Amino acid sequence: MSATVFAAVLCAAALHAAWNAAVKGGTDKVQGLAAVIVGHLPFALAVLPFVPLPDAAALPWIASGIALHLGYQGALVAAYGAGDLTQVYPIARGSAPLLVVAVSVGVLGTALPGAALVAVALIGAGILCLLAAPSARGGRTPRAGALALLTGGFIAAYSLNDGIGARAAGTGVGFYAWLSVGNALVTGAILHRMRPGGLRRLAVADLGRTLGGGGASFAAYAIVVWAFTEAPIALVAALRETSVVFALLIGVALMGERADAAKVAAILATLGGAALLRIAG
Repeated sequence: MSATVFAAVLCAAALHAAWNAAVKGGTDKVQGLAAVIVGHLPFALAVLPFVPLPDAAALPWIASGIALHLGYQGALVAAYGAGDLTQVYPIARGSAPLLVVAVSVGVLGTALPGAALVAVALIGAGILCLLAAPSARGGRTPRAGALALLTGGFIAAYSLNDGIGARAAGTGVGFYAWLSVGNALVTGAILHRMRPGGLRRLAVADLGRTLGGGGASFAAYAIVVWAFTEAPIALVAALRETSVVFALLIGVALMGERADAAKVAAILATLGGAALLRIAG
């Protein structure tokens, strides 16, 4: 993995943590996540004239990507309704790279150096120790942990789908721009059905969150999908999960969540794994 890809994915990780914190911190998490996803639309449409059309072979991957991202969004909202940012986010993000590596190596036949496998395991295992972390609401929340693991499964699935799809498309950003258009339109239709005034609220009262969160989220994952075409999917997916460090810092510094030993250990393990990943890559 080149220094350029490494730095770009770290930037994407910070953006990802920021928009997740904004969704978690809002009182209406369904509306908040819808604002972010529908907010992709203007940015995706602005990008389309400047990128090649994806190859036709990528169309099934775009369709399955939309379905997987919708599943992820639903699981994420449910998890944030049940637990803290510093519990849900690290578990969801930490479980995903372990699943991606398992499928990449065991099913897709991707060859990774031993040091890279150790780095991925360190990132994932360190973050998963937060399953034992208590909630700020008083005690552990097994339901939040289970929903976070389900979210991690969707993350792993769409990461593999989008990495393969972007390579088939011949354009990482073009692939994701079209996927974002489809995801935004379907999410908007679901929001309208659930809440008839929801779309109007996104365009008026929530316009700042729609554009700000949507822009951050679109940029974050567009970088990641581009990186999927430049480096092994498993390594990009693992490095992306350093976003947990940013999420933990935001949760503790800005949202009043506890900084306990498990969270500190997760930060140290994640940073150590990222450093080893850079050396190995």
